[in-house]
Amino acid sequence: MKKITSLVLALMMTLTVAACGAKDETPETPGETPVETPGEEPGEEPAEGGLTGEITVQVEEGWKPYYDAAVERFVEANPDAAVELIVTGSFDMLDILDSTDPSNEDIADVFSIPADRIYGLNDNEALAPMDAMAIADKVGGFDNYDAGLGGNFNIDGDYLAFPMNIETLIAYANTANAEAAGIDLTKSVEMNDAGLDVLIPMFDAWFGVAVLNSADIDLLAKADDGTLTSDFTAEWADLPAEKQAAVTAVYEYWKKTQDAGVPMWDAEAAWGHMDTEFTTGGSAALRISGPWDAGAFSGQAGDGADLEIMPIGSITVAGQPLKHWKGGWGIAINSRNEGDDEKMALAEAFIAELMNTEHAVEFFKNTGKIMENVPADVYLSSDLTDADKAIIENVLASYADAPARPLFTEWGSVWDTWKNSVLSWSSVKPADAEAAYKEIKAAFDAMMLNY
Repeated sequence: MKKITSLVLALMMTLTVAACGAKDETPETPGETPVETPGEEPGEEPAEGGLTGEITVQVEEGWKPYYDAAVERFVEANPDAAVELIVTGSFDMLDILDSTDPSNEDIADVFSIPADRIYGLNDNEALAPMDAMAIADKVGGFDNYDAGLGGNFNIDGDYLAFPMNIETLIAYANTANAEAAGIDLTKSVEMNDAGLDVLIPMFDAWFGVAVLNSADIDLLAKADDGTLTSDFTAEWADLPAEKQAAVTAVYEYWKKTQDAGVPMWDAEAAWGHMDTEFTTGGSAALRISGPWDAGAFSGQAGDGADLEIMPIGSITVAGQPLKHWKGGWGIAINSRNEGDDEKMALAEAFIAELMNTEHAVEFFKNTGKIMENVPADVYLSSDLTDADKAIIENVLASYADAPARPLFTEWGSVWDTWKNSVLSWSSVKPADAEAAYKEIKAAFDAMMLNY
């Protein structure tokens, strides 16, 4: 059973003005001489602020201005504490962690992780349990901490990371191409009614789940007792009507790509095709992706003049709005610090300062990351650009309607299972949706034999 290190000490010692380090102001009895223990030298009083020790913190190059400011605020309030930044990519540090172990000094005491790595890192005992609820109370803004990203970081009662930012897919429209195609962007757009004006690389589950989630299809689910199930092991006749409708929509979309001779079912060529056709003057009006692609898509859409950003649910499949996942990143503490109260208190308190909601706008400006616990109007009333505000508003709207991302380790087998089953259609050439589903079912039946 892992020991949960409390943040109580850190929260008692305020980050701004600390009183707990002050000397006892009760006057001594006149004439009384303090007695020293033989062999002891009078120690120095700790500086106001109370926190002591040193930690290292991983930061990506582009995030550094924000982290530098957070360190400055933190150390000013805690002069006896030191925070050293290690500038490196998040995945680069995780690669080092995977190839060595948490004791490696090249791995920071505090580092960022994508949510989908939480189970693997826990299996490798790389993360220290933290008092995330105390951090959440400190930073504020969480209506229901466990119902959001924070709950996804709870494994067997241990909180192994604190929410850094949320992620989900949104819809991008090229307004000029939409107008040329007669697509009314003020209304929802049914995927297949728009022909190939809607571009979704269906074979890639990262995007394909947006279609499947619209029908609440579980590619792989894990019950509380650990039992694994998949909706795609059911017989076609036993598949609920709304799930059949989603599979049928995917099949019809595939048929359109084959009839048109476009490479949307080519895992290599599809990406370049989408970029070309989404460019102003091309044949595509809508595509889905994350906020990280806004810059590239803006360049394709007349340097932003033809770009509109919308909630992912603006696109429908069989009448149901697309839904991606509640994804995101967290900030974790290296497991080598477990049991070291000084390090844990320092790390937890610095995470609280790093995620200080008073600096949410600057956090976004420097990292492109959206805090889960900050209302949209904080961003919308700020000095952010209109484009940034549109991204934030639509990410938050899309995130609100999305299901939680499955993070358990076994889900990793779904990626290739889905991809290979759907790509097989181009060689098998199924005559209808039921025949296409047989290929999916066969692949998922084989996958489930491993469980």
